[in-house]
Amino acid sequence: MKLTNIKFMILQIICERSEVSDYEIKQLVAQRNSLIRKQNSEEWSDTAFVDVDLKELKKKELVKSDLLLRRFAITEQGKKLLQQEILAALTFSRERDDRFDLAVVAIPLVALEKVEVALEKRKKLLAEAAEHIHTLFESQSRTERFFDLHSVSRHPLLVIKHEIEFIDVLLQEL
Repeated sequence: MKLTNIKFMILQIICERSEVSDYEIKQLVAQRNSLIRKQNSEEWSDTAFVDVDLKELKKKELVKSDLLLRRFAITEQGKKLLQQEILAALTFSRERDDRFDLAVVAIPLVALEKVEVALEKRKKLLAEAAEHIHTLFESQSRTERFFDLHSVSRHPLLVIKHEIEFIDVLLQEL
């Protein structure tokens, strides 16, 4: 099951706090949302849908709640899924993807050795993607290469280069 970014964030918040009210969850989602999200992204909802997402997470037994106090805690199943989602986002999300940023925020919720493996795998995948882009560009003859094509291929190469540099810094800081 792949969580939406908002559900991913909600599970992180509940896991970080052990037990938290729906009001606190909404406040923390809004705060984290403003720090991470891209402007005008349709994937991101506002906090109005947090209650709906909480009900769905509870129905799937990823969280449990005290109905009287409206406090939520993560279940073992929820913790396991959250850790899988964090590692998958650290490894496989595309460069410049909000999902990666959400996973970076959640690194303390996963065993350090697993995080290191995921980030090393990500570096390898990014290097392979950069090599593929470079090979495609080089496979065209000089007459077929237009300035725009060069710029279009150079942009993702630079983004990938900086992402790999960021991962190296992150690995050193762990």
